[in-house]
Amino acid sequence: MLYENNWESLNKRHVPAWFEDAKFGIFIHWGLYSVPSYAKPTDYAEWYGWSVLQPEHQYTRDFHNRAYGERKQYADFVADFKAELFDADEWADIFQRSGAKYMNLVSKHHDGFCMFKTDYAWNWNSYDVGPHRDFCAELSEALSKTDVRFGVYHSVYEWFHPLYLENPERYALEHLIPMLKELVEKYHPHTLFTDGEWSHPSSVWHSTEFLQWLYNESSMKDLIVPNDRWGNETRGRLGGNFTTEYGTVDGKRLLENPDGRPFEECRGIGHSFGLNRNERCEDYQTADALIWMLCDLVSKGGNLLLNVGPSADGKIPPLQEERLLQIGKWLKVNGEAIYASRKYTDNAEADLCYTKRDGKVYAMLHAYPFGERLLKAVPYAPELKATLLGDRTGAEIKIVDDNGAARLCFPPLNPMAQSSEHVFVVRLENVRGI
Repeated sequence: MLYENNWESLNKRHVPAWFEDAKFGIFIHWGLYSVPSYAKPTDYAEWYGWSVLQPEHQYTRDFHNRAYGERKQYADFVADFKAELFDADEWADIFQRSGAKYMNLVSKHHDGFCMFKTDYAWNWNSYDVGPHRDFCAELSEALSKTDVRFGVYHSVYEWFHPLYLENPERYALEHLIPMLKELVEKYHPHTLFTDGEWSHPSSVWHSTEFLQWLYNESSMKDLIVPNDRWGNETRGRLGGNFTTEYGTVDGKRLLENPDGRPFEECRGIGHSFGLNRNERCEDYQTADALIWMLCDLVSKGGNLLLNVGPSADGKIPPLQEERLLQIGKWLKVNGEAIYASRKYTDNAEADLCYTKRDGKVYAMLHAYPFGERLLKAVPYAPELKATLLGDRTGAEIKIVDDNGAARLCFPPLNPMAQSSEHVFVVRLENVRGI
């Protein structure tokens, strides 16, 4: 099928199945803003270059003057962005062990600094200046040795680009779209998470024109997954997968009926995406909270894109690494309830959510299964069989009829005999109607 240069046609493209099967991805915000890595604990540190110039962000300006002096410009941080400890294979190993199936590297944030060698940002990219390295190339190569797919985030606008400030449409045609095509054809990303589109409609960005090329002509036309951030009218309505951020589409509204289209929640382990040295331990989500968040999102038909913010030297902070590895440990036991699963029901139950896969239903319990648990969404049948994933004892779970629903009766279980923690998954076989 050839797609036309309009939303009606473009929206008919199905999101490639690999994305809906993947469920869990890693976001990486890393760039010049990783040098100061500072904001209020409730703000985004990756916006440092903008915030330091805004009167309403005197908090950031005061820090900047104290730490670096009034004459230090944001662009001067390029000399301090050395990435001297960055090892692409080390990152790839962490992501593989986390259980993630794809990652999005910020190839360019709103400051315009590119994390790859590009013909369209001379002397303002990581290959020409600073560390003199092409991070898209290095990470793409490292991830090719794993089953984690390489992808990118790319800001459509730039705070200080002269052409954007003068004429946004010319900027889109002469700078943005050529760079996006270069990025796709050089690095073959499986995801394209655009952002920064909110000031103009998609017609100014020439978004449909670009997506027509992406779907019809690009080398990644059958595999790439773009998102929905293509103009100030598109989020949650038009594009590829629909995106939420900290639970909302644009900070104001919940995701409307996605009509079966996959959606993706993006958020940090803390509040910020870029590393914020001003965050403390209590500002970070626990492994328990993150794993339950993953289960809840997947049960609703979504993916979790969880962000890490490396330091300027190229290391993933140990606390963030620990969270990723804890998720990976849980997925190693319970991944069959997550990967390639689909939504089972719209009826939410307290501390309990469901998925389905290959004719089986998975009930995910956010509490250790002592005693009994009613599964309102699972019809009782004599042939039902229940298995607690990760249980080494082989104890039988009895199932009784409770007004037509299945009630699980757990025998006395020893928590020490379980290889799972945080969220406990029961595999249900022979469920009627599946």
